[in-house]
Amino acid sequence: MIYFSFLNNILWILVIILIFFLSIYLTLKFRGIQFRLFKMIRLLFNNNNSNEINSFKTLMLTLAGKIGVGSISGVALAIYFAGPGTIFWIWIISLLAIPIVYAETYLGIKYRDGYNGGPAYYIKNGINNYRLGGIYSLIIIVSYVIGFCSIQSNTITKSFTSIISVNPIIIGSFLSVITSFIIFGGIKKVVETTSKIVPIMTVLYILLGLIVIINNVDIIPSIFKVIIDSAFNYKSFGVSFLTILLIGIQRGIFSNEAGIGTGSIAASINHDGDIISNSYIQMLGVYITSFLICTITGIIVIISNYGILNINDPNGIEIALFSFNYHFGNIGNILLIILIILFAFSTILSAYYYGEVSLKYFGNNNTLI
Repeated sequence: MIYFSFLNNILWILVIILIFFLSIYLTLKFRGIQFRLFKMIRLLFNNNNSNEINSFKTLMLTLAGKIGVGSISGVALAIYFAGPGTIFWIWIISLLAIPIVYAETYLGIKYRDGYNGGPAYYIKNGINNYRLGGIYSLIIIVSYVIGFCSIQSNTITKSFTSIISVNPIIIGSFLSVITSFIIFGGIKKVVETTSKIVPIMTVLYILLGLIVIINNVDIIPSIFKVIIDSAFNYKSFGVSFLTILLIGIQRGIFSNEAGIGTGSIAASINHDGDIISNSYIQMLGVYITSFLICTITGIIVIISNYGILNINDPNGIEIALFSFNYHFGNIGNILLIILIILFAFSTILSAYYYGEVSLKYFGNNNTLI
């Protein structure tokens, strides 16, 4: 177990170094493209004239995968273990890594096969390496279809059983039926569903965050000061600082998925608009996940006086439940469970599609189904 932990840390350090230097390189090459936020928003509204799968719908599918339960429990857990400073490093790595999202989307669309795109396809068609693309596809199938879908389904089941006494098999069966109904309707049905669920859950979460901010408006400036001060905790430089830095960056990478490339799989469905416009629009996903959702989670948790908790082997949900209960009373638990269910279910749909496109890589099906 110690060896696995050591290997995990080494791999994370290598990944962080690679993403950091690639982020700097692409930031310079694209001349700070991540700071053109207003252009991203303008293009989003200008590229949605089609009634088919357009830029907005593909962005919602991407966000369905990015805004998972980890945006709540993962961020809460990061703060619990490493302190508020992790939020600052989520901002930094996300801002730096936005050009990677642009590059991934551009390549995914440029080298797609029909409606299927993403890293596997630009590895195959861009650098003519079918085997390496196949390895990527297999990793996505195993990690997303088998891993993420199972984890999210388990999260939904546990959320339901925490408020009502019901057999988990019944919940799992119902979830399977609903999911099957959507995915058997094809990608158009999946996209239509996520384009409705994601805006609702995002707006709801932002509204709850605004309520917390308004109720605590007098201490919000001090909260941001705590976040920044904690990020540079040099008093115990070494384990403490490196822990804050590494956990914050890890959480940021999980949030924005830069370097993973899954967002380009979703973006490749869209045949409405040019490649550059769609690549700009996909960058908005990082602002929404890292700078809105994760920051709101951070504020909700930090203000809640989470430091009094003493939890053995926490998974983050307990911390989030404590924080929501702190701000909203008993109804806070219900609100959080509803959000968790929405976040988890939308992730299941996006994970399924990523797995489907990866499976198609080994065949000749390039149609939109």
